[in-house]
Amino acid sequence: MSFAVRCKDQDEVDYYWERLTDGGEESQCGWLKDRFGLSWQIVPDRLYELLSDPDPARATAAAKAMLGMRKIVIADLEGAAAAAAGIPDSHTLT
Repeated sequence: MSFAVRCKDQDEVDYYWERLTDGGEESQCGWLKDRFGLSWQIVPDRLYELLSDPDPARATAAAKAMLGMRKIVIADLEGAAAAAAGIPDSHTLT
């Protein structure tokens, strides 16, 4: 049995991730097992938006970034998508 939690922002991702991994274990791509052995995927809505981006390069970059994550980090997804589109990452602008 597994569950999916859709989150509106990074704060919600962090909230559920911290509570459900307490006594459990992290896995890949937003998946984790809680202390009772139940599987959960904690997914921000932003991931779905990026995966359905009309620019295939941005969508692919977001998917590849997610595949390298345990907990999904929205800023990293957005950075990968922006880089694929040739847009500077807002975190590196000064």
